[in-house]
Amino acid sequence: MASFSSSSSVTSPWLYDVFLSFRGEDTRNNFISHLYYVLVTKGIHVYKDDVELRRGTEISPTLFQAIESSRISIIGLSENYASSRWCLNELVKILECKDSKQQIVLPIFYRVDPSDVRHQRGSFGEVLAVHAKKLYDDMSLQRWKVALRDVASLSGYHVTYDRYF
Repeated sequence: MASFSSSSSVTSPWLYDVFLSFRGEDTRNNFISHLYYVLVTKGIHVYKDDVELRRGTEISPTLFQAIESSRISIIGLSENYASSRWCLNELVKILECKDSKQQIVLPIFYRVDPSDVRHQRGSFGEVLAVHAKKLYDDMSLQRWKVALRDVASLSGYHVTYDRYF
């Protein structure tokens, strides 16, 4: 019987195959849970915050490390995605990793029009206006706007209904 040494195995620079970015209140218990289930049953190692994030750990550094350690990021852009500063900061980090680490980024426009995301109209424009009134840092707002425009310019999927896989 042949044995293989560990030096013959290929090691991946990626800790996760996929990082899921989504607004929990919109998609956690429907679209994202179905997507997560399908990916995991296919043997894909997925980072989903409510599964992987240990209670008591600091959120931001842990999420950013998971993004950097993922080969692919799937972004579930939903109606309330931009209302979360966490989601917007994740999006900025994901797009940075797309450029610096050649990470694959796949946007899924869940019940939102990609052009509304790109041009910050509808709910996206409304919540960015709210963020603008609350922020002391105009630079964050500008980064978020650019990130939304950039992600909406990527080829992705437009899902207008709940779909069971």
